Amino acid sequence: MAAAPKPPVVQAGTGNSIIVNPCQRLNPLLDCIRNVSKEFGDIIPDFQLGRTTCALFLSLKYHRLHPEYIHQRIEKLGNMFSLRILMLLCDVTQHQDAIREITKTCLINNITVMVAWSNEEAGAYLSSFKAFEHKPPDMIKERLEKDFNSMYRTSLTTIPKVNKTDVETLRSHIGSIASVATASAEQMHNLPGLGQVKVRRIKDAFEKPFWNNSTNSTFKTRESADITRPQIKENQPMESESESATTNPQQDGRGRATSPTWDIELDPSASLPDSDVPV
Repeated sequence: MAAAPKPPVVQAGTGNSIIVNPCQRLNPLLDCIRNVSKEFGDIIPDFQLGRTTCALFLSLKYHRLHPEYIHQRIEKLGNMFSLRILMLLCDVTQHQDAIREITKTCLINNITVMVAWSNEEAGAYLSSFKAFEHKPPDMIKERLEKDFNSMYRTSLTTIPKVNKTDVETLRSHIGSIASVATASAEQMHNLPGLGQVKVRRIKDAFEKPFWNNSTNSTFKTRESADITRPQIKENQPMESESESATTNPQQDGRGRATSPTWDIELDPSASLPDSDVPV
């Protein structure tokens, strides 16, 4: 009986397709990778998502049966690829200890852990990595518009409890930010949608100092320490430690009396008297 032909395996390319390792051919995750094409290739990781990005796949249920598998795959991967991802499928109930152990291993080997709770979620992650391969990072940055109304709205909505509707009310009834800063609380209370809490937050944002209580207490402590510190007069000779210890035997900060000054010269080469020699 002739052996069944092996599935075709192509060399890993750099196109718009996710290169899949043939060992993942029966993985149900492949049916959940959508919006991008897939092809099998002779690669070391499970998925090659770009020139510098790859992914390994691990199921926690499989990890319980074969705990050495992921270590062998990471060792075989070596230092290949800049962005290395471990797509971890959490399909067990008691997963805390296993995820903690795998995360430690990935931190040591410079691998990013992505935890998915279903094959659909894992497939969406892999599709997104491939779809955004050549996209600039500016796509996910916050876009700040430069017109006056946008900057006006952005600056005032940073105040807690103040929303965009309140900002439009302030702009239409009071005017510029300078006018809002100098407006009285009674004037704001008469506006629709502005209660006591919002008015107090707006007034505090413009009138209260930026220093908090901890900062003020720190500066007060330093100032009090400078005031209580004894001032040394100019051209006043400082008393040596030996003189102060002899003439003024006070206690130190730990409550012990200061050591007296001994007149005995300690010569390590001098021999002890016969009576002091230990037997």
